[in-house]
Amino acid sequence: MLKTAFHRSQTLGYRNGYAIVRRPTVGIGGDRLQFNQLSQAKLDELASKAPVLTYGQPKQAPPADFIPAHVAFDKKVLKFDAYFQEDVPMSTEEQYRIRQVNIYYYLEDDSMSVIEPVVENSGIPQGKLIKRQRLAKNDRGDHYHWKDLNRGINITIYGKTFRVVDCDQFTQVFLESQGIELNPPEKMALDPYTELRKQPLRKYVTPSDFDQLKQFLTFDKQVLRFYAIWDDTDSMYGECRTYIIHYYLMDDTVEIREVHERNDGRDPFPLLMNRQRMPKVLVENAKNFPQCVLEISDQEVLEWYTAKDFIVGKSLTILGRTFFIYDCDPFTRRYYKEKFGITDLPCIDVNKQEPPPVKQELPPYNGFGLVEDSAQNCFALIPKAPKKDVIKMLVNDNKVLRYLAALESPIPEDKDRRFVFSYFLATDMISIFEPPVRNSGIIGGKYLGRTKVVKPYSTVDNPIYYGPSDFFIGAVIEVFGHRFIILDTDEYVLKYMESNAAQYSPEALASVQKHVRKLEAPASESESKQTEKDPGVQKLEALIDTVQKQLKDHSCKDNIREAFQIYDKEASGYVDRDMFFKICESLNVPVDDSLVKEVTCKRLLLPAFTFPNPVWIPLCGL
Repeated sequence: MLKTAFHRSQTLGYRNGYAIVRRPTVGIGGDRLQFNQLSQAKLDELASKAPVLTYGQPKQAPPADFIPAHVAFDKKVLKFDAYFQEDVPMSTEEQYRIRQVNIYYYLEDDSMSVIEPVVENSGIPQGKLIKRQRLAKNDRGDHYHWKDLNRGINITIYGKTFRVVDCDQFTQVFLESQGIELNPPEKMALDPYTELRKQPLRKYVTPSDFDQLKQFLTFDKQVLRFYAIWDDTDSMYGECRTYIIHYYLMDDTVEIREVHERNDGRDPFPLLMNRQRMPKVLVENAKNFPQCVLEISDQEVLEWYTAKDFIVGKSLTILGRTFFIYDCDPFTRRYYKEKFGITDLPCIDVNKQEPPPVKQELPPYNGFGLVEDSAQNCFALIPKAPKKDVIKMLVNDNKVLRYLAALESPIPEDKDRRFVFSYFLATDMISIFEPPVRNSGIIGGKYLGRTKVVKPYSTVDNPIYYGPSDFFIGAVIEVFGHRFIILDTDEYVLKYMESNAAQYSPEALASVQKHVRKLEAPASESESKQTEKDPGVQKLEALIDTVQKQLKDHSCKDNIREAFQIYDKEASGYVDRDMFFKICESLNVPVDDSLVKEVTCKRLLLPAFTFPNPVWIPLCGL
């Protein structure tokens, strides 16, 4: 008959709330288990020898409380002391190393861990070597059980052989209670190199004939102080740094401190070199050997630095760095005077004088604009306007000095040309206006815009401009290669010169005063003669009087004056004819247009400079 059922019997379940495993009672598919069957002979023997037949059925004992293994053995750990040997290749001091460990066996889940106690200054990463897990015992997949552990045996874990030497008291009691006979404990092996390091170092020092105790007691707390510099400016990015050298007389040691300045950008570490004896002369072998790995002892040194070597004004080399001593404190001076008889210890000035700043040379002046404006292109990437004297501009606002000048030229046509110089006191600028002369063949008008005029023979670095003191009767003004001679001026200039006499020379002031008074004295006679000789002048004066009478009763004179001043931007005192009519029409001058036209026609027919005042001045009643 063929078998059709292959199910397995259930072995997992719960008892008293705990998960347990039952032994199977039947085989696969419900078959009877063979190892539970007895032969017929044994069954008969048991039936005949069973005590039940003699004594009856025994009473069943009450069942004990069921406790699973992971609860019964919770937090119960077996501890074993062990060690393993590790080879140390390429070492002259040790061939192997003994490392002590603790092996922990956790009874609740049959897991193990290996932990190495931390040894001070071992240089080995210590602690947990093998984390808690079930460890394989062989290649067949069997795991270590607590029955496999004992004292005095070797166990291999992941290729490392551990020698178990002892266990704790709990482990011993537990194993003996389970019927395991423990081996006698062994002595823990020690690491030979670690034990060697624990031994104190012995120093064999030959006693010296010099009484160091006497020196210590005599010169205790007596220190020589020297001020020195280390000049490293010859190297790239080198600098000169200041140090203080302390020489301790009690033991002939030297200490070097660095002097820090505020915001010097260095770490504020006080010491450059700790207090120690300084070798002065080394043996021949010590000179060639790298000093960075050489621990200098008395055998490598022929001579040490002493107090005689520290002299003000001399240089000495300490550990490859040359220091120059330039000063010392008063105690050091007294010590050298009493001990060595040295009195000449001057204070040397080591401060290097800074070189003068390099003067910035400006490029040649290109002739455009003012020198100050052009120089701003050399001072900054984005030029800024030169600073102006605001106080001077406010005090001298609308103050203009006018002069009449002639052009000095070998050309005959230029000898009769006249120019009006306007000097603006607020900005020290000059403008030149040439009054137009009819039928002269020369176009008059603006000759030079408002600008500063540089004196001849002045340099670009230090330009010297014409000032008010340079303008007087007979003065020669050179404007960009053209020479002008001052011929005349007005009373306003004279009043300004008299009020600011300190700015002018006595000769300049006297020349203007003499010229103005000379013109004022015969003014009436010349006017009468000119009136008698020229009937056109008489008619023009009569027309001007008529216009002034019509303007006398009106309050628009101030507006007329301001309008003419606005349109006369160069302050020359002249406007053209069209502009004159335009101003009169815009202001609605209460004067007949015929009179105004007649005045302008008469004015144009007269020769130049017949009238010292501009055309618009008589019309405004000035």
